[in-house]
Amino acid sequence: MPRIKAITFDLWDTLVADDSDEPKRHARGLPTKRQHRRQLLWEALGRHAPIARATVDLAFDVADAAFNKVWREHSITWPIAERLKVALAGLGRALPDAELAALSDALGRMEIDIPPDVIPGAAEALAELSGRYRLAIASDAIVTPGTGLRRLLDHYDIRRYFSGFAFSDEVGHSKPHRAMFESAARQMGVALEEMVHIGDRDHNDVKGPQALGMKAVLFVATRAVDRDRTSANAVCASFAELPAAIDRLAAASESSRPIFDGGGDSPAAA
Repeated sequence: MPRIKAITFDLWDTLVADDSDEPKRHARGLPTKRQHRRQLLWEALGRHAPIARATVDLAFDVADAAFNKVWREHSITWPIAERLKVALAGLGRALPDAELAALSDALGRMEIDIPPDVIPGAAEALAELSGRYRLAIASDAIVTPGTGLRRLLDHYDIRRYFSGFAFSDEVGHSKPHRAMFESAARQMGVALEEMVHIGDRDHNDVKGPQALGMKAVLFVATRAVDRDRTSANAVCASFAELPAAIDRLAAASESSRPIFDGGGDSPAAA
């Protein structure tokens, strides 16, 4: 069995608590991100010609449904600009290129302007693990693009621990497509079989990597929906547990490797 040399991390609900920014938005008197995205599209269209808010909401809902189908069935995450184009096509409307670009930027920046919370213990675990393994991010970009996700990692002061970044909008595929993990492997200079992936979704973050010969850890600190049906090599409920769990997997991979002492029974002597 290959020796474990590197770790890839999902971002949402693994390093960052998804939607933990919503209470912050509420405290500022802002609508939810979902509502705000639809509001901004409605306002942009209304500057050119009147349109009912309910009509815009429906078109955005349809575009989201199409996004989810492509994401789940074809492992592709459309950039937010593409999702807006789908909504606009359904409405029979268009926006000037500059306005569409500005709107796309505003929607993709929401989680940067009001960032969600990093999960407690993440920085400490990353600091420890980075001393023994190479680390990379392998994350789907649902709304915020990879450029923005890097800014989030900078905001938490944890980007420095990673030597690779595989974001679905940049790779061209999303997890569990092998292109995501191959991108991370190339950036870290390791083989897929030498990697462990950590994430919160059994299908994307566990079964996907395992099908490629990787090990996988299901992380359930903020999302435990898949805990009772996972095939993960380990399950962790906090970052305090994670370094030891990874080290156990690494030790198991080491103990299963054949050891040759140069004697007459080695393959070289056969």
